[in-house]
Amino acid sequence: MSTFHLYLNLGLGHIADFKGYDHILFIITLIAVYQIQHWKKILILVTAFTIGHSLTLVLATLDLVRAPIKWVEFLIPVTIFLTAIGNILQKKTTYSIRHHIYKYALALFFGLIHGLGFSTYLRSILSGEGHLVFPVFSFNVGIELGQLLIVSIFLTIGVLFMRFLKVNPREWNLFFSGAGFGVSLILMFERFPL
Repeated sequence: MSTFHLYLNLGLGHIADFKGYDHILFIITLIAVYQIQHWKKILILVTAFTIGHSLTLVLATLDLVRAPIKWVEFLIPVTIFLTAIGNILQKKTTYSIRHHIYKYALALFFGLIHGLGFSTYLRSILSGEGHLVFPVFSFNVGIELGQLLIVSIFLTIGVLFMRFLKVNPREWNLFFSGAGFGVSLILMFERFPL
């Protein structure tokens, strides 16, 4: 197996690992307020998040940035909590460009935090590698493919529920954002650094 495939699979596996469900929960909470017809907004939002976590993933893995892991692990559910609250308070999906730029900037900032979480895992498995750039790139591609898979599955299920079971989009948002809110609150209490 090539280096690219090895680290790509590690990135995919890291996203698909239900032990690290906090990242899956963040992605679902991030897009819960949107429907499939908002795919351009979703794409920009997920891309902003990707840019953020890619940046800190690279910088932290190359040991140019470090953060206390206890604080990073605490801040990850904080990002879910804040995203959930924003979704719950949001009544519509048509807002000004300024509002969307704010959401994209927030997703980018939250991505920086999540990237630090990924880097801890990646740094531990890269200890024997001489050149880090290609493995880091491959791992990041795996993470992105995993995120796109999560987004695709979630949007497809959303279409089925809204079209065939007549679930109201607001109720869909409230259900998943409420779940993100509740789980993140528990995680924040469990991970609070003392």
